[in-house]
Amino acid sequence: MSMLNFDSFRKYETEIAGRPLVVEVGKMAQLAGGSCLVRYGETNVLCTATMAPKPREGVDFFPLSVDYEEKLYSVGKIPGSFQRREGRASEKATLASRVIDRPIRPLFPKDMRNDVGVVATVMSVDPDCEPQITAMLGVSIAISISEIPWDGPIAGVVVGMVDGQYVINPTLEQRAKSDMYVTVASTSDLVAMIEAGANEVSNDDMYDGIMFAHAENQKLVEFINKIKAEVGKEKVDFPSNDPDPEMYEAIKDFAIEDIRAALDTDDKRIRDERLKPVYEAVHEKFDEVYPEMEVKIDECLYKVQKYVVRRWLLDDGKRVDGRGINDIRPLNAQIDLLDRVHGSGMFTRGQTQVLTVTTLGTMSDAQTLDGLDEEDSKRYIHHYNFPSYSVGETKPSRGPGRREIGHGALAEKSLVPVLPSVEEFPYTIRVVSEVLSSNGSTSQASVCGSTLSLMAAGVPIKAPVAGISCGLITEGDRFMTMVDIQGLEDFFGDMDFKVAGTKKGITSIQMDLKVHGLTPAIIREALDKTYTARCYIIDEIMAPVIAEPRKELSKWAPKMLTTKIDPEKIGDVIGKQGKVIQKICAECNCKIDVEEDGSIFISSTDIDDAKKALFIVETISNGPEEGAIYKGVVTRLMTFGAFVEIAPGVEGMVHISQLDVKRTEKVEDVVAVGDEIIVKVLPKDDQDRLNFSRRDALIEVEGLVPENTVEPRAPRKDFKGPRGGRGGRNFRKDN
Repeated sequence: MSMLNFDSFRKYETEIAGRPLVVEVGKMAQLAGGSCLVRYGETNVLCTATMAPKPREGVDFFPLSVDYEEKLYSVGKIPGSFQRREGRASEKATLASRVIDRPIRPLFPKDMRNDVGVVATVMSVDPDCEPQITAMLGVSIAISISEIPWDGPIAGVVVGMVDGQYVINPTLEQRAKSDMYVTVASTSDLVAMIEAGANEVSNDDMYDGIMFAHAENQKLVEFINKIKAEVGKEKVDFPSNDPDPEMYEAIKDFAIEDIRAALDTDDKRIRDERLKPVYEAVHEKFDEVYPEMEVKIDECLYKVQKYVVRRWLLDDGKRVDGRGINDIRPLNAQIDLLDRVHGSGMFTRGQTQVLTVTTLGTMSDAQTLDGLDEEDSKRYIHHYNFPSYSVGETKPSRGPGRREIGHGALAEKSLVPVLPSVEEFPYTIRVVSEVLSSNGSTSQASVCGSTLSLMAAGVPIKAPVAGISCGLITEGDRFMTMVDIQGLEDFFGDMDFKVAGTKKGITSIQMDLKVHGLTPAIIREALDKTYTARCYIIDEIMAPVIAEPRKELSKWAPKMLTTKIDPEKIGDVIGKQGKVIQKICAECNCKIDVEEDGSIFISSTDIDDAKKALFIVETISNGPEEGAIYKGVVTRLMTFGAFVEIAPGVEGMVHISQLDVKRTEKVEDVVAVGDEIIVKVLPKDDQDRLNFSRRDALIEVEGLVPENTVEPRAPRKDFKGPRGGRGGRNFRKDN
């Protein structure tokens, strides 16, 4: 019987940012093609890479799957699901999978069709040593030491900026203060991936930060190469899936002129219609020449289109839609397209069109997160939907996939830096981007549409944000970048470099590559071109439609008031079994959220209802102000007076002598249980009990004359209703 061989165990150590990185090979998952346990600080991630022995039949792409698996035991949590086990990957796990996928995918042979599965299992989490970066390094090591053909390794780190200084892999405390969070992956000489979020960071600071991380990555690539040299397996051969060169040249000669004519238009629909007869003619001629090779014939046609587009760009400086290299497609911005939503905006760029809708909710609507980091909720939520009709196709909707989750997260990251704080704007904000038409760069159109929608909804964002993409064509040492790539340039090009930001600076970057990596010169040029383009979009397209956030919210949006009370008074506001707060909500037609620190959030579609609820809450928590006048309800009658409740749980007595401006023989002669009366707060008695006077309230507010008084007393001129001066500041006549 075969046994696992622990004699092959090896341990390798280095440091990143002063924290130990330990790689253990040969202890776990020995039946995988390549495996290692990576320990960074006290973060432990098991990484494996395995390849199927034979190609998958009938596929025209390289079938790679990358899974980042979060285990809640890694942070000492039990899953909250009914089964108490991990279910579908969280959004953060999906995003981590995409960040790992992007730098490793271009390094696999493009003509390989064997399934490759990469799995990073997070088993322990140290908050100061992020598992995502640990997983990226572990995956690179696992593939490098496996038999899987690959042009790696890559290495990755995060660079932050704290107090103007760059920091590699910032700790939890440093991340809270950092102005940027940029994940950079590199090969031995090129930048392979950039994923950035930043607080309006300048191009220069961003570029220098990327290069700072790239230099650190070179040390890690060298470290991984040493492991590979010592324990790496020999790479296996695989059957190439590239079409036969003779077949490709024959189809190219037959169809290239028709393909040139078909592609030479700025309308995707016309292009697709023109290509149909070309495909039919090619298959009619070559299906018999190359029997059972339909997939390869289609691949040849794809390669011919790619050849045409790349030659146009590199040799002629020509784009398929006739634009100049740095020209943006026709743009259009609109707001207020939907009637009863809180805010809506639509952004159109060529044949890409995205409608974004903003909804404002209470703080209790914030999304609860069940993940591995310290963030347990978020108040800004951005969802992105990509229906099949947006590309002229038909297929059933199955919920958001990795692409939808990734693009929504990118747009969310782009706008978070300009959002108001909870104190400034105590709302949960959900933004939904509906892609109505897609011909490239929908994620950046959703950034622009979201800015329009947020400002139309009255969200006081600090500055408008726009997004744009930059493409790339390379050939040897030659390269050319072009701004605002459409779908065809994305498919046949080498890069989709997405940058979003304000006129002040960058808020997000996401870089997708089909080549091994970028030189510093390409990165610098892409940053400069996207800055110029997004300033144009903000100034010339968005500002004429809406230049700043509206001062008023939609009449359909909830109106929010906030206050902060002594946390020890929270129980008084909530009441036994929630009876007090439920009564306030029912009476004031509002919703109240209470935080542990004493923060109170009151929302209602009617601002007067919200103010009434706020007054009641403050009365309960602070106690009624001596000398102030309130409206209350008579709850009990006694021979010596009446008890009046001015707020739920806040009750005092009106002595019979204080019930009216004239002498009162019986309490029942003046009031009955359930009557609403105004009262003035008197000083508390020796036993700290509340006492009220209806007599003084009538004199002060209504100007009634007490018996045996010669001259009538006029109402106080400084009485101002709910927020007036002492003695009347909390009274509302319409209560």
